[in-house]
Amino acid sequence: MSTPAPSSPGRDASESQPRKTPRRATGGSDPLRGSRTSGTWLAVIALLVVLLLLAIFILQNTQAVEITFLGWNGEAPLAAALLIATVAGLIIATSAGALRILQLRRRVKRDRV
Repeated sequence: MSTPAPSSPGRDASESQPRKTPRRATGGSDPLRGSRTSGTWLAVIALLVVLLLLAIFILQNTQAVEITFLGWNGEAPLAAALLIATVAGLIIATSAGALRILQLRRRVKRDRV
């Protein structure tokens, strides 16, 4: 059985050059590719648009509505009542998701040992 001969000076020049590795899709030296900074700016712009829409919503829904919850009665602007209900729903959904993630992490950690 023969072993491959070490690189010799007579070999083709293309074989002696190092092979080019493909650039990653998210990095490299291409200045037009996305970066963390550009992602942050996109998030800031999206947040500003959401805040603008939220301000318009609040300004257009200022009429008072009666709210009854667990025996408590009161009046509040419609926008405030809807925003409080939305935030409460987001908190409940986020806490349920976080608890599930913690449960899965513990299960994975337990199975590794």
